[in-house]
Parts: sequence; structure tokens; C-alpha cells
Amino acid sequence: MKILVATEKPFAAEAVNGIKEVIENAGHKLVLLEKGSKADLINAVSDAEGLIVRSDIVDKEVFDAAKQLKVVVRAGAGYDNIDLAEATAKGVCVMNTPGQNSNAVAELVFGMAIMMIRNNYNGKAGTELKEKSLGIHAYGQVGRNVARIAKGFNMTVTALDPFVKDEDMTAEGVKPMHTVEELYSNNQFVSLHIPATAQTKQSVTKELICKLPQNGVLINTARKEVIDEAGLAAALEVRPDIRYIADVKPNNAEELTEKFGDRVFFTPKKMGAQTAEANIKAGIAAAEQVVAHLRDGWNHFQVNK
Repeated sequence: MKILVATEKPFAAEAVNGIKEVIENAGHKLVLLEKGSKADLINAVSDAEGLIVRSDIVDKEVFDAAKQLKVVVRAGAGYDNIDLAEATAKGVCVMNTPGQNSNAVAELVFGMAIMMIRNNYNGKAGTELKEKSLGIHAYGQVGRNVARIAKGFNMTVTALDPFVKDEDMTAEGVKPMHTVEELYSNNQFVSLHIPATAQTKQSVTKELICKLPQNGVLINTARKEVIDEAGLAAALEVRPDIRYIADVKPNNAEELTEKFGDRVFFTPKKMGAQTAEANIKAGIAAAEQVVAHLRDGWNHFQVNK
């Protein structure tokens, strides 16, 4: 069987070697498409039974071309780049690889936070994370790693996640919150880890951001779509003490930078999973999941039904 690895942002060489070993040891053929165009992907996927991608778009056009496709694995946690409805209509299983990138993203949260509160290292006095309050908006794999690191800074940690039991958070030294208003109003730092869904898109509004305490910092390593960008600009306008950091460059990034200067920061491209370790782990996990699905229908991390 042909398994296609199609990545606009290529895997590290060590990851590719690991993926190749997993796929070929299972008796399949690996085809690697790096930095290809949409037309290249459509052509290459036509006879593939398995597909591994990173942030590449897998839409109806791709699924229409993929007549033999049985499984798509997104090497990473987010999967909004894949048309799940179309995959389901075509009988294709879609999976992600949760947890493989989580530490890398969590470490970036604190890397950006420290840079911001130390004034981009411009020589002026900043502040510290120690004994500050951190609210985690969604307590999944990344959120748990954020909590673990925060406790090392001796921060007070709270979290909001309706899918996680209060007692499970409490057992991990995290205080559960039950409304977004409570989470934002009680934490100087709020770290976003919610997915972009119909319910969450543009859900972080001006009103919510303005609930942050004095000198509040909002950190977004999730998806830009969860932010009401006009509301963000308005919140920064009326609250000159608030700062915003994102690993997901907003559509109005130029406007925000021009108006608010070093109170905002955006990575030039999404960097959360851009570590050698995460790259390797996610790639190999994706290969193992494709092989397992083709072998015996394994679908533990399926995200479409």
C-alpha cells in the first residue's frame, strides 16, 4: 500500500527516517512530497491509501482525487485544516496525534510570556512570573503541560474545561473554574488552548479580555480564529495595561503593531510545534497510527465519525 507524506513544512530528517522505517517495516511504500503545490498533492494522493500531513489543507478537492484513501493522520493536535465532513462522506478515517507536540507548545507559552513581561529585553525593569496567577483556558494535553511548568515558577494555577472533572484538576494542584468570566477576571495571565470550533470561533471578545486584572497578559498558542480581532483591538485601546502575545498572527497584525507597539507580539509563523523533539515524535506517531489503521482498523484518535 502507498502511504503519502505531504508536508508544506517538511519534517526534520530524523523524523522522515523514523517515518520511513515504520512504514517500510510494515510492508508499505512511502512517498514523500515536501513543499509541493496543491496540484502536486492532488496528483500524488490519487493512489494513496494513507496520508500524513501537518498544516496542509485536505479539502473536498483532495478527497475527490483520493479514490483509494482510507486514513489521514494530522501530525499534531489541531485538525481544522482537514474537511472532516468530506472525509466522513468518503469513508475516510481522520486522526490526530494528541500529546506529541504538547510540551513544545507549553514551553513556548512561557518563552513568550517572559519576553513580554521583561519588555522584550530592552533594558527596562520588568516583572516576574513567580507568585502570579495563571488561568488555563482548556485543560487538555497542552494545558496540563502548561500547568506543570507554571508550578515550577511558583504560580497559582486555575483552569476552565467542562470536559475535565474538578477532582482531576484538583488532584494535579489546579483550581477548577466554571465560567470564562471567572477565569479571566481572576488571572493576570490567561493561556488559550481551545480548538477553533463553531462554538469557540471569535468567542474571546472585547468584554472578556477587559475582565483581565491590571497588567493582564493574554497568551494565544491555539488558533487565531478563537479571537474576536476587532474586539481585541478595542480592548487594547481602552485598557492600556493589557498585553497580547500570539503564536498565531492575527489578520489585523499590522494595525495592532502600529497602534500598540511592544504591547503585542506575534511569531512570524506558527512555532508551537517547531522543535526537533516534537517534530520527530509527531511524525513517527502519525506513521504508527496510519500503519495500525491499515492493518486492523485501529482508530483510537479518530476525530471524525
